Amino acid sequence: EETIDLLYNEGLIKNVADLYDLRKDQLISLERMGNKSSSNIIKSIENSKNSPYQNVLFALGIRHVGETMAKNIAKEFRSIDELMAATEENLTMINEIGPRIAASILAYFADEENKEIIRRLKFHGIRFAADPSENKISDILKGKTIVISGVFMKHTRDEYKEIIEKNGGNNSSSISKNTSFILTGENMGPSKKEKASELGIKIIDEEEFLKIIGELS
Repeated sequence: EETIDLLYNEGLIKNVADLYDLRKDQLISLERMGNKSSSNIIKSIENSKNSPYQNVLFALGIRHVGETMAKNIAKEFRSIDELMAATEENLTMINEIGPRIAASILAYFADEENKEIIRRLKFHGIRFAADPSENKISDILKGKTIVISGVFMKHTRDEYKEIIEKNGGNNSSSISKNTSFILTGENMGPSKKEKASELGIKIIDEEEFLKIIGELS
């Protein structure tokens, strides 16, 4: 905290993105800051670029979004761009997110200063997307964007999202022209069904999907 106070008071940082513009020569001349301390700070900042997406979401400091909530959000919205495009309806579909938290997230991403900070952090290489290669099984769904809707019998919604990712596919919470197909269970939302019909997007059931990925013969 003392170091952050020093950097702020010296006018070197005003927000988190400024940390990634720091140079060792700027630090080494500061009070109580020698060669070793300056090197350690620059190294730590560089190492932070390896932090996983869910940790980055937590570190943004969005009001009401704690560590566990950030992890849940990262499972549903696999990149910051997908999260920034989310609606209140998309957000409140996530377990434990109600209108108050959804409003806080929407307000954060509506702020132009926050959007500029994210743009700069992206430029510096901060990880704003989940690693699609983690625990990958196959490429059978590579290039496909899939929306899940309804209640399922053989797997939970979260399990299906994981299955999609492990087979190279991408999850999306909203239907668009880029949606490859909708995996549906019981009680599919009528608005999603109507939009799928309008866009001509294929709807497949649980059994057909499991045959595609080879879980059922």
